[in-house]
Amino acid sequence: MITRMTVTNIHVIDQDSAYDFYINKLGFTLVDDIPMGPETRWLTVSPPEQPDLQLVLFPVKVSKMFPKETAEALIALIRQGVFGCGVLTCNDIFATYEELKAKGVEFIKPPTKEFYGTEALFKDDSGNYFSLQPLNNFSHENGV
Repeated sequence: MITRMTVTNIHVIDQDSAYDFYINKLGFTLVDDIPMGPETRWLTVSPPEQPDLQLVLFPVKVSKMFPKETAEALIALIRQGVFGCGVLTCNDIFATYEELKAKGVEFIKPPTKEFYGTEALFKDDSGNYFSLQPLNNFSHENGV
């Protein structure tokens, strides 16, 4: 029986830029930064209050895994903001929105009341988007 997920990938265009975004703008904690050859590394971060979940900032570049046409197509889709990578939660969505906006995080939707609760949407430095919601946003009171 599967009991939990501990590591998942977020495809990024540039690992150095992603490192800066996730560590310095979102406030994530660095878990691993291990060289994996001359041009890549095993780079994982975690939300500060969830150290048992590691996000691999996985670079999309021409390689055995990503032939040239595949890498180029995937990079174009990431930059277009096609991929939603998940829901991140916070204690105060309005304060967190203001804090992240002041750090230069690009929001595509400010905190907005929806049928399921309050949500904001933002992009990372590659173009992946995330939903930002208050902790316990999903509840039976909201019909979800």
